[in-house]
Amino acid sequence: MPEDVLSGDIPESDSELRIAYSKLLQEYDKVKSKKDDLVDAVYRAVLDSTATSQLDKVKAPPYVSSKTSSDEVAVAVIADWQLAKVTPDYNSQVCEDRIEQYAQKIVDLTNIQRADHPVNTIHVWALGDIVEGELIFPGQSFLIDGGLYRQVTVDGPRILKNFLTKLLENFDKVHFTGVIGNHGALGGRSRRDHDPETNADRMLYRIVQWMFENEKRITFDIPDGRGEKHWFAVPKIGNYKSLLCHGDQFGGLSSFFSFQKKVYGWKIGALGEDFDDVYIGHWHTPTKMTFNTIQVRVSGSPESTNTYAMESLAAVGRPSQPLMFVHPEKGIVTAEYNCWLD
Repeated sequence: MPEDVLSGDIPESDSELRIAYSKLLQEYDKVKSKKDDLVDAVYRAVLDSTATSQLDKVKAPPYVSSKTSSDEVAVAVIADWQLAKVTPDYNSQVCEDRIEQYAQKIVDLTNIQRADHPVNTIHVWALGDIVEGELIFPGQSFLIDGGLYRQVTVDGPRILKNFLTKLLENFDKVHFTGVIGNHGALGGRSRRDHDPETNADRMLYRIVQWMFENEKRITFDIPDGRGEKHWFAVPKIGNYKSLLCHGDQFGGLSSFFSFQKKVYGWKIGALGEDFDDVYIGHWHTPTKMTFNTIQVRVSGSPESTNTYAMESLAAVGRPSQPLMFVHPEKGIVTAEYNCWLD
């Protein structure tokens, strides 16, 4: 018969065994209670310390127009910031400066549109690789100026928060949709031991969403769910729908066939959602492909002077992020811009 774990005595009868069992249950309840108290204390400490970090409401712009049939919606696309990546003329500070410049260009170009028709709402489509990561390819640790912690919880939230605040100061409503990129994957190159849902881009989006919890003029759509990658989204702007994904789902820009095959497959039912156009990042090169009635648009990147692309792909690009305007009732894109950031 096993010994009493509290006293060390060996019970000699059923009654002594029941007494020992009762003592053990009492001690367990004490330990459990202490553990629950500790957990509650941790939760309270976290809530108390973070409650003051949420942002105050942003003052709405004074020139919001009443809704008319001519209203259009702005769409700002952010993609491939590769935050913390270091090249001869790019790093975290340059990224932040260029995103500030991009926000101002959005405001300036929108005001040009407003001379003809109201533009009160903006959608922000985040296409992933907002962070650079730190174990995505061999030697990456020598090419970054901040680890994943700083990318996701320090620099990333600050830059994205400032960007969205600028938009809230100039638009009545902001809608954010964020999909993940391959650089947000955790666990190094094998990436076998992490939940497919786990992605640093998604973590960054969620942190920023929480920062704007008290701001009712901004909404967030961040696809997620346990055990799945959740790699795409289909935001709707009135009668217009665009499929968003990062772009690493395709083979390469050297062949249109890989794009055409997947886009047609998705369009005829593979995704279970209909869409009019497709917007992707990943390739850092502003590009447009037309497959019958479907436009596949590729976003640029604020990064510059990628020496790997120069050597291996003989490719170089100017830093940029796109902006377009959509007529919700007609369901069409009415204007498009590449906002050059150099």
